Amino acid sequence: MLIIFTMSTIIMIISMLMMLIANILSKKTFMDREKNSPFECGFDPKNSARLPFSLQFFLIAVIFLIFDVEIALLMPMIMIMKISNLMSWMMVSFFFLLILLIGLYHEWNQGALNWAN
Repeated sequence: MLIIFTMSTIIMIISMLMMLIANILSKKTFMDREKNSPFECGFDPKNSARLPFSLQFFLIAVIFLIFDVEIALLMPMIMIMKISNLMSWMMVSFFFLLILLIGLYHEWNQGALNWAN
């Protein structure tokens, strides 16, 4: 038991030393205005590259991706209908669509779909 504790302590110390040395050596010491500015084909940028983007647009894009993937999951259910039990297929389809509609209602109720805010 003492050997395992000793070895794990030595490994921990070596790991911490390696991380400390890597952190010290990787610091950039040469700060230049030209290197910190955004690059646009060799020309000075026309405006700031750090402009904030619309969070509302990002949320709608994420919601679109989520519902798009769910629609892609619905497509195979049409093909499965012929070979599966009709009652179980209807139950699974109903619950899947119910979850989709509850999610859509929740997003609508939270105001995430209102673009004019």
